[in-house]
Amino acid sequence: MKYKFIELEIKNHIAEVGLARTASLNAISLEFASEIADVFRKLGRMDDVRAIILASKARIFCAGLDLKEAGGHFKPTAKGVIDSIEKSQPLFDCCNAIEDCPKPVIAAVHSRCIGGGLDMISACDIRLCTEDATFCLKEAAIGFVADMGVLQRLPHIIGEGFTRQMAYTAAEYPARVVEKMGLVNEIYKDQDALMNAARKMAAEIAQNAPLGVRATKEVLNYSRYVNVKDGMAMAIQKNMVLTTSEDLKEAITAFIERRPPNFKGQ
Repeated sequence: MKYKFIELEIKNHIAEVGLARTASLNAISLEFASEIADVFRKLGRMDDVRAIILASKARIFCAGLDLKEAGGHFKPTAKGVIDSIEKSQPLFDCCNAIEDCPKPVIAAVHSRCIGGGLDMISACDIRLCTEDATFCLKEAAIGFVADMGVLQRLPHIIGEGFTRQMAYTAAEYPARVVEKMGLVNEIYKDQDALMNAARKMAAEIAQNAPLGVRATKEVLNYSRYVNVKDGMAMAIQKNMVLTTSEDLKEAITAFIERRPPNFKGQ
């Protein structure tokens, strides 16, 4: 799995996806977005991977959409608009691939997280950041509507009021403010502390039964769009399958033998 703009490391069931379009501060181009979608789809199919950390190798987390590239694709005709939308599909796919990935994804954000960067982390399961991190939905300030999923996902994370505030003002919000909104779970003093915390959390996730974690994510995602009873029905269906798993047998045996379980994801 070699990529032009992504540094990937897999160790102890944890995959670290490093956004590395560093010269452009991780501005999201079509090629970059395609790589992001590809890596998350492939990691989702790897049995050895149980948790994923999404971080940045650049000076900031993400500068948003690559406006130079986006402007070059636009042609003010009906066919030009249709062609532009079709060519832009990788931008939509990259965030969907993160959300659809069956493995929990932890976003580790430092410095500025702008526009498309916020789209990406809103598709993650958990968000952590440094004290110097700022978050911004920039689209309204440049005459766009955010269309990579953030307007649909963010209200489930921080509520309608804060989402509308961020979207309408296009202002940069510091870490302590978004923490109160509920966007981030924890704040750390610097990047080293952030990555150590992300790795510790990923390790805690990875030690649990992989099939149970995967099914839990599927139920959580599904339950955002249905009523409580329908969400419960899906959870019951998942458990009907999980009761036949080797992992459940191992959990019971380990409990009786008073030892940590050794889950295989089977």
